[in-house]
Amino acid sequence: MSTPDPWAALRRTTQARIGLGRAGNSLPTRRVLEFATAHAAARDAVHEPLDVEAVSAQVAELGLGEPVVLTSRAETRGDYLRRPDLGRQPASLEPLAGCEQGADVALVLADGLSSRAVADHGAALLGALAKALDGRRIAPPVLATQARVALGDHVGEALGARFVVVVIGERPGLSVADSLGVYLTMHPRPGRADSERNCISNVHPPDGLTYESAARVAAALVVGADELGRSGVDLKDRSGTELAG
Repeated sequence: MSTPDPWAALRRTTQARIGLGRAGNSLPTRRVLEFATAHAAARDAVHEPLDVEAVSAQVAELGLGEPVVLTSRAETRGDYLRRPDLGRQPASLEPLAGCEQGADVALVLADGLSSRAVADHGAALLGALAKALDGRRIAPPVLATQARVALGDHVGEALGARFVVVVIGERPGLSVADSLGVYLTMHPRPGRADSERNCISNVHPPDGLTYESAARVAAALVVGADELGRSGVDLKDRSGTELAG
């Protein structure tokens, strides 16, 4: 009679590697191969270039305006990984010159450290954000490559936007390689500190946060920032409290 696996029930609730078992002094071959596959997926997510044309077409279908494509000062992926400072600065803001100024919210979709996350979830999350922010004037979406979060500050300032929301590919782990993060900054301008932003992470349905849940939190943060007069560490997410009420 086989012994029941004591980890089976818990393993169904998490993507973490728990209760992997043993084969002599090592892991079972299956678990070693699973680890190697996950590691390869994480590396691919970081290094694979974003298909800008395909993602731009997806974003254009949302009806938010023709997406504007920017790139950072990091000319290669190697530069981007070795020099985070270059990823925070746009190579040029000239493509934004013809955009209407003074929107409530500027939306930036950036490849970050996982182009796969942007390809899989980026357009759908932007659509959910636009729906949750209904009633606010949204600038034409910006698609940024070789980009870090702070590049959005330059975009928001150039567009004269009250808020910038940067949707960016998060650093892949060995459980998830296609997760998005959402960073919200009020009164964006170059030099903003990370403490002046609010982050919503782990967006990758069906196993992570759903698009609608992330968008609901972002919309609640915008309302809270308007009331508080700033974003960042002093601003707390009250969307769960409102739902409970």
